[in-house]
Amino acid sequence: MTKTFIGIDPGATGAVCSLTSDSEIKFLDCPVIKISGKIRPNPTLMASGLKEMITINTHLIIENVHAMPKQGVSSTFNFGMGFGIWLGIIAALGIPMEFTTPQAWKKSYGLGSDKEPARAKALELFPCQANNLKLKKHHGRAEALLLAEYLRRRY
Repeated sequence: MTKTFIGIDPGATGAVCSLTSDSEIKFLDCPVIKISGKIRPNPTLMASGLKEMITINTHLIIENVHAMPKQGVSSTFNFGMGFGIWLGIIAALGIPMEFTTPQAWKKSYGLGSDKEPARAKALELFPCQANNLKLKKHHGRAEALLLAEYLRRRY
């Protein structure tokens, strides 16, 4: 039976990646909506996009994030709101989830906190995804892919 491994980078520029045991890969950039001139996560599109990725045998991992020192109040609120929306969607869809810290999964790849090395590592491991990871702004996709692969390696 094919297993589906889903990794979620929950940031505003984050993404979701599903990776099957047959190496089929799908991405979903975090959908957003403009409300009163501000960019916010779009829960409806987040839920429908994630729902399309799940299968009977889905395992999911989400980066367990928290506020950072010197981060502004507004950006901390937005970051937490996105994370909370993902948790609600996952729970509502009944998908068992695991959490990992950025430090834990990045250490397994020899990565630090910079975004670009994660994109380079994802390209190294999955060169067939060059079109999906070609831009610097695709770091969320890269991190979601590496999270999914981190989970797959554990199974």
